Order: sequence, then C-alpha cells, then structure tokens
Amino acid sequence: MDNLTYIAFIALTVSLALMLPLMEKKTRRVMIFMIVGIFACLFISEINGILLKTFNKNIYYVTTTITPVTEEIIKMLPILYCAIVITDDRRTLMANSFAVGVGFALLENVVILTQNVESVTIFWALVRGFGSGLVHGICTVMVGLGVSYVKKRRKLFYCGTFALLSVAIIYHATYNLLVQSKFQYVGILLPILTYIPLLFLTVFKKSKTSKTEKQ
Repeated sequence: MDNLTYIAFIALTVSLALMLPLMEKKTRRVMIFMIVGIFACLFISEINGILLKTFNKNIYYVTTTITPVTEEIIKMLPILYCAIVITDDRRTLMANSFAVGVGFALLENVVILTQNVESVTIFWALVRGFGSGLVHGICTVMVGLGVSYVKKRRKLFYCGTFALLSVAIIYHATYNLLVQSKFQYVGILLPILTYIPLLFLTVFKKSKTSKTEKQ
C-alpha cells in the first residue's frame, strides 16, 4: 500500500491532537512535541526513500551511514526551536526532546510493523520498543540536555550544537550497525544500558530539588 505511512500518520496524529484541548499547558506542550516527532518521521521517510533508491536499495549501507545523519538533523530542529524561542529550561527541554524522539519512533515502528506483519514476533516488538524507541529518545535527549547548557554560553553554542549532533549521529549509527551484525544483542542492550543511568540521574535530581524546596 503506497500511502501506508500517511495512513499511519493520520491515524496517530488525529487521535493525539484530539487530546490536546483537554490537557494542561505543560502536558499539552509535551504532546505537541510528540506530534512534531511523528511529523518529522513522516518527512524524513520520504527523504530516506529517495536515498534508498539512489543507492540501489542497499539498506545496510544507507541505515549505517546516511539515515543516522538525516534523522538526527531533522529531530534536532524542533529541539533548537524550543531552546531558542520557547525556553532553555533543562527539565522542559529534556521532556520535549524525549517526546520528539518517542513520537518519531512511534510512527517508524507502526510503519515497519505493517510492512512486515507476517514475520514480526513478540521478540521483534520488544527489540523495537526497547531498542529503536529508546535510541531515538536518547539521541534527542542528549541534544536537548546539551543545548540547555550551550545555549547560555554564546561562544560555545554553534560548535557545541554541532558536537551534540555529531554524538547523536555516532550513537545512532553504532546502534544500527550492531543490530545488523553478529553482535545484535549488544546493540539491543546499548540503549537500555544508556537509559537506566539517565533515568536514575533524572529521578535523583528531581528528589533533590523537591527536598530543597521543602526546606
């Protein structure tokens, strides 16, 4: 089905958009950035499709050298917009950044599922959820967290942003390379092992802030 990506995009975004008027301001903003992430996936899927045809549908080459670059650039743009125009608050930027990554992974997983519906398994779903879903979220969070610091230091903003984008691209490319090699299980564990310390750090800082506010 040629328009499958657009069908999935409409089904997801309409459902999420209907929830927006019922949400509080902070929650609504996160949901909006999730929808932006879904739209980013729709946009880049067209670009990646053209690139696949250009390189004779060499999926391994394209997914390990090209799509990490195109996808991370597109996902970074709404994060930069948030930092420059809306707010550079670390917590807000991290939440919005993760929402962009999760939204991107959501549409990507749905499209891949529908294209391979006869061969997918529960294990596949776990790999996509904990693997690619976390990879997209972690990459955007790394950029968002870093931008929250370099935004306040003008001399570091441009080179710092480029460095953050480079780290996200390398991380993404490493994951794609590992999951398509004999070290597949290492690739699956990579985003999980990255997410756990990030989660504990976030929870620790939240509890420390709440204790300080109570005092």
